[in-house]
Amino acid sequence: MERRRAREDGPEVSAIGLGCMGMSEFYGEADDARSESVIHRALDQGVTFLDTADMYGSGANEQLVGRALKDRRDEAFLATKFAIKRGEGGSFTGVSGRPEYVREACDASLKRLGVDHIDLYYQHRVDPEVPIEETVGAMAELVAAGKVRFLGLSEAAPATVRRAAEVHPIAALQTELSLWSRDPEAELIPLCAELGILFVAYSPLGRGFLTGRYRSPADFPEGDFRRNLPRFSAENFGKNLELVAGVEELAESKGCTAAQLALAWVLTRGDHVVTIPGTTNPDRLDQNAGAAKVDLTPEDLATLDGILPPDAAEGTRYPEQRMSMVDG
Repeated sequence: MERRRAREDGPEVSAIGLGCMGMSEFYGEADDARSESVIHRALDQGVTFLDTADMYGSGANEQLVGRALKDRRDEAFLATKFAIKRGEGGSFTGVSGRPEYVREACDASLKRLGVDHIDLYYQHRVDPEVPIEETVGAMAELVAAGKVRFLGLSEAAPATVRRAAEVHPIAALQTELSLWSRDPEAELIPLCAELGILFVAYSPLGRGFLTGRYRSPADFPEGDFRRNLPRFSAENFGKNLELVAGVEELAESKGCTAAQLALAWVLTRGDHVVTIPGTTNPDRLDQNAGAAKVDLTPEDLATLDGILPPDAAEGTRYPEQRMSMVDG
């Protein structure tokens, strides 16, 4: 597995990592034993960049990842996040970047993960009520205390990233990027290259849509949160499905899957760009890892630009209320 870094003193991670969110929530029933085996299989293949967060499964995902790494901690580059708060029954109760909450959340994550340090600690969403300088200042204290190695932000606006980097080096910025979510190409990816920040693309397969696996909204199981996303609505689904057909056709001509083509495209966005597709299926894990070997020619990239230019997808990434939490 290829490894990438954005600057000499920054983290070096596998170009393709593993997003663990769906192992505990949002995409149907959880199967912890199966998920632990997938994490082990990922490590065996050099897919060592593991991504979790304290809000996934209201802490259950961190516990799962911690169990999987119990005897293999040194093999993984472990990233987790704080800021999105959950209440009773999993309710979402807001976002906090308060310094005292930063310290409290980190200690809780360390305990759930069963580790003595976190490799990469992200602010999951920017708190509009707390200056980013205060939040990152508290995060920097965690680095000084040896609890955290590198700091990151998620879904932060360019100006926010610049302000944060003046307080403490920002090692990674995590933002949604895929063939149908191309907004970061305009400012964020060039900014990360300028500042030596690793750009971590989440949902690189369009929450599974770009794989071609889903042919109608009814294909999503009961309780799957994609049922509530605008791009997967009955109104938009068919229009977006037409876009995927072109991706599938090009993938077939290159002898790879649509998912591999979509992941390979993400990796062409820059040498400082990595991605963290999620799966609980060992076969799909193998396919995703194989995407690092897919070579896209300038002609292939031009074809993909024609199929899925920026803003081609119908519908926003999230419902209106949640969209207000991105680009913070």
